[in-house]
Amino acid sequence: MIKEEARVQTEKASKYLMQMCKHFAHKVPVEFDERAGRVDFQPGHCVMRVENNLLVLSCEADAEGEMARMKLILDDHLKRYAWREEVDIKWQLMSGAR
Repeated sequence: MIKEEARVQTEKASKYLMQMCKHFAHKVPVEFDERAGRVDFQPGHCVMRVENNLLVLSCEADAEGEMARMKLILDDHLKRYAWREEVDIKWQLMSGAR
C-alpha cells in the first residue's frame, strides 16, 4: 500500500474540501462535513481534513500508477477551485508506506 500526503496552506481549507467532496460525490462514494471528508476513487481513497489554515490530503493506493492518477485528479481540481490564490501542493511519501 502506498500512502502519500499533501499539506496545503490556505485560509479557505474548509471551502475547498467541501467543494471537492460535493463535486466528487457525483461520481464516486464520498462522506464529508466542513472539517473532514473521505473520497473513494477507483484507484484508491483520500481522506481530507482541515487543520487551522491547512487542507491535508492523505491518500492510499495499491500501486504507484494509481497514486499518480489520484494525485493528478486532486491537484487539478484543487487548483481550479483555488484559482484566486496560488496554492502550493507538495506530496510526501508517508513513513511506513512501501
